[in-house]
Amino acid sequence: MDVDTDELTSSLTPREENAAIKSYQNTVSVACPACGEPFEDLVVCKQNPTSLDISKLLDLCVGVDDGQAFIFTHDG
Repeated sequence: MDVDTDELTSSLTPREENAAIKSYQNTVSVACPACGEPFEDLVVCKQNPTSLDISKLLDLCVGVDDGQAFIFTHDG
């Protein structure tokens, strides 16, 4: 993934952090580095493997940087 993840996350609003994940909300309509469309949330997986409990239908874009998965969610 050719994106400065530190710069990206500094533009987002932190939401949740635990041992497995850290999530951010995109409150300023930052474009997804994969598809170019604004995304709703970014989930950074801190553990391998990580299980996500997603209760709604979402379109996902995924990237990997420095061994961590970056999941960009889009309302489906």
